[in-house]
Amino acid sequence: MARDEQLKLKWEFLRKQLSAQFSDGESLDIDAIIYLIGVQELGQGYRSFKKDEKVNLMHIAICRLLEPYGYYRFDYFDEDGWPHYKIVEDLPFLKPGEQAVMMKEAIVHYFEQRELI
Repeated sequence: MARDEQLKLKWEFLRKQLSAQFSDGESLDIDAIIYLIGVQELGQGYRSFKKDEKVNLMHIAICRLLEPYGYYRFDYFDEDGWPHYKIVEDLPFLKPGEQAVMMKEAIVHYFEQRELI
C-alpha cells in the first residue's frame, strides 16, 4: 500500500476515534485535533480556556508535533506550567495542501508513539 494511502487510512481511523470520544461523533477537523493535543501536552486536564490560551494551546501542539521533525525543541515550563519551545529550523515553504499533509502525518505519528493507534 502506498505511503499516502496508509496515511489517509490512519488519519480517517484516528479522526473517527477522536470524534467519537470527544465530540459525540461529530466529525473533528484538523484544528480541533491540534487543540486536543495542546490540552494533552499542557497536562492540566480539561477546563475552560480563554481565547488567547486556546491559541497558545494550538501553538504548543504544533511545536510538539513538529519537534520530531527537527523544527522545534522543548525549552522549559513557565511558572504556570505551560511548555515553551525554541525554533531550531525554519519551516519550509509549503502550499496549503502540503501543510495539511505534513500536519496529518505528524498527528498520526504522535498518536502512534503513544500507542493509541
